[in-house]
Amino acid sequence: MNAAVTTESRPRLSARMTSLWIGVAIVLVAANLRPAVVGVAPVLSEIAAAEELSSTAAGVLSALPVFCFGLFAPAAPWLARRFGIERTILGALVLLCAGFAVRSVGLVALLFVGNVMAGAAIATGNVLLPALIKRDFSHRTGVMTGLYTMAVSAGGALAAGITVPVAQAAGLSWRGALAVWGLFALVALVIWLPQTRRVHRIGSTGGVGGLWRDRLAWQVTGFMGLQSLGYYAVSAWIPAVFVGRGFGAEAAGWLLSLASFVGIIGSMAAPMLAARFRRQRAVALVITGVSALGLIGVILLPGGEIPSMALLGLGQGAALGLALTLVGLRSPDAPHTSQLSGMAQSIGYMLAAVGPFIVGVVHDATGSWTLPLLLLLVLFVPQGVVGVLAGRDLLVGRKPASQQA
Repeated sequence: MNAAVTTESRPRLSARMTSLWIGVAIVLVAANLRPAVVGVAPVLSEIAAAEELSSTAAGVLSALPVFCFGLFAPAAPWLARRFGIERTILGALVLLCAGFAVRSVGLVALLFVGNVMAGAAIATGNVLLPALIKRDFSHRTGVMTGLYTMAVSAGGALAAGITVPVAQAAGLSWRGALAVWGLFALVALVIWLPQTRRVHRIGSTGGVGGLWRDRLAWQVTGFMGLQSLGYYAVSAWIPAVFVGRGFGAEAAGWLLSLASFVGIIGSMAAPMLAARFRRQRAVALVITGVSALGLIGVILLPGGEIPSMALLGLGQGAALGLALTLVGLRSPDAPHTSQLSGMAQSIGYMLAAVGPFIVGVVHDATGSWTLPLLLLLVLFVPQGVVGVLAGRDLLVGRKPASQQA
């Protein structure tokens, strides 16, 4: 009897261990989806001075990876159907490591090329990890999406907070400081390798084109894009805003890091909270309001940067968690999740890439940070509207989720 129980328990134990390893690997890959971008912000002023870049050119440098998130996102579902989701993510990690290496070479042109490579790699992970969670953890979507978004936020927080201190402690230039994050990506690559023994190809749902006329898909896409625009614009320029107020580069980086670390709380809590309800309209409004209050504090309360950035980070982290959760909740299965994720992140990140660029242009034109920050504040209005619409009890192309069999 005991032998039978032991024999029967082994497959279950093996399955649990496999799921645990997959979960850890997903979290580690997710943690690498922001450092290549956010790590630039604390040293952006140094890069601009060293390479004689204008604010507009520096804005392009910051926006380029985000633009690539959108440009290359549609390719991710196709690659997953062709090569399998696990091997496609492995290829993305290889490309990410190569991107770090290329932009560490002492040519300004290669800095831009490396950013394109990193952006293409991250775009693949952005699209496919939510689909992988939907496929392998459909019974724990809220928890796993929370862990995933927490890891994304944590990666950004670490990049914002320790890039400058590490460079100073190790005597590294800004190029060396950015290259260090390539080692972190290499660790993720090694941990992910065992996953490639399995080949699971995502089935076709007729392509993203099948969602172009779906209003709900556009609403999810709008929320993804607007919250991303705010996040990347803040990540790119808020350290420069604080440096302009007299803060040192390290202190300005830590204020951004504070927002990112507090954002971990929001990014973990929002998916678990949202998954408890059929509708997420109120959640979207509250999250957007918290972000707006934080930015208002940054604009109007000099000296109150710490609580303002904590509030802004909480709201933006929660917005990311909700955006990724909506992709899963509004999709009936993994193939649809892959397609909706591709659409939302392709168009959404194209929109988001405008943020750092426009902020740089407006700052160049006005010589002040006030108008760029006010423009970002106004954008919380449409973010709240599309969040309410995307939070309805519906599935893309189908009847209300509560009426599904």
